[in-house]
Amino acid sequence: MQAMFFNGVIVRNRLQVIGNSFLRLAMVRGLSRYLGQVVVNEFPKSGGTWLGQMLGSALGLPFPRNTWPRLGPSILHGHYLDPFGMKRVVVMWRDGRDVMVSWYYHNLFANERESQRLVKRVQRVLHFEELANIRANLPSFLEYAFTEQVYPRFTWVEFTRVWCGRKGIVHARYEDLRRGTAGELQRVVRDLTGDSLPWARAVSVAKEFSFERQSGRKPGQENSWSFMRKGIVGDWKNAFTQEAKEIFHRYAGDALVRLGYEKDDSWVRGI
Repeated sequence: MQAMFFNGVIVRNRLQVIGNSFLRLAMVRGLSRYLGQVVVNEFPKSGGTWLGQMLGSALGLPFPRNTWPRLGPSILHGHYLDPFGMKRVVVMWRDGRDVMVSWYYHNLFANERESQRLVKRVQRVLHFEELANIRANLPSFLEYAFTEQVYPRFTWVEFTRVWCGRKGIVHARYEDLRRGTAGELQRVVRDLTGDSLPWARAVSVAKEFSFERQSGRKPGQENSWSFMRKGIVGDWKNAFTQEAKEIFHRYAGDALVRLGYEKDDSWVRGI
């Protein structure tokens, strides 16, 4: 009886997740324009949750996360490749090398955001003996992320091809938000709505959702088991070996240049 109860709970929770995903997709594809919703879209670990939180506060909109979406004005956050039917979209960008480092930890270290199923699945595929040794493991993980991963069902390169330079949407960069959070938040709000966000309000929102306020740690103080792991720019330099550089460049070097994070491939050779 106890086993049947637990199995029933698991099935019910899984059905709720599937139902939630389908409802969000329907809203993103065709209803968001009528419901006054803003869609924050990203490849995972690019800072979209952080931006969604700040936009929700700045615009006075709810930001439902890990729960059913609202049938009304709100922030919808997700990872979507196909732009069909999407309106009022903000796409969040981040240096793909930093994305891959954060993605490594998200896939291999269970965090407080219910990533256990993903972690178990990836660990079964990669069989790393020492998970904390990212410098040794990253080359194999990059191969996996660019050729085999099952979630999401597209790679960072594919996401870049579809969304980079796309017209009619607002683009934001994690690095710009880290460098000047309040000013960049003002810019995103202005481009999205045409209205100005007062400076004092922008500063207040930036402080409310700062890495230090939310994680209880200063940027750079790492917790591998946290969704908010480290909160810095350029962490890839601590994790990439020469082999990792060459693998990333083979799959995603052109995308890195297209987004303006590098001018050419000299970074691979350390020039």
